Amino acid sequence: MSEKQARAVDIAIAYHRAWTSGNLDSAIKHLAEDVVCHAPSGTMSGSAAVRAFMEPFAATLTKSALLAAYGSDDQAILMYDTANRAVPSAPGAELYRIHKDQIAEIHIIFDRLPFALARGDVVRT
Repeated sequence: MSEKQARAVDIAIAYHRAWTSGNLDSAIKHLAEDVVCHAPSGTMSGSAAVRAFMEPFAATLTKSALLAAYGSDDQAILMYDTANRAVPSAPGAELYRIHKDQIAEIHIIFDRLPFALARGDVVRT
């Protein structure tokens, strides 16, 4: 990886480690003020909106494991697994677009089924 490529991955990992450890103040420092986040529940704009979206989930985590991290000159992708008391495994992936050493855009992918099963919203047959 080039120095610039390594920097994009470093920024993504620093953000990920901050939010998964519950340190949202530190996580937000890695986001551009006008960051756009695309998640299964919808798109939100602005670092305050992303924080409001991430904070409740981050507060429930009992563990998080970073499984892989890759990057190019201005983007990084992380794959990880998280758990909380209700869901023992919730894998996810996030694509980060980096601009001026801050995260400008996030695309989040995760399986919502384990959470729906835990809430009793659906029944596995």
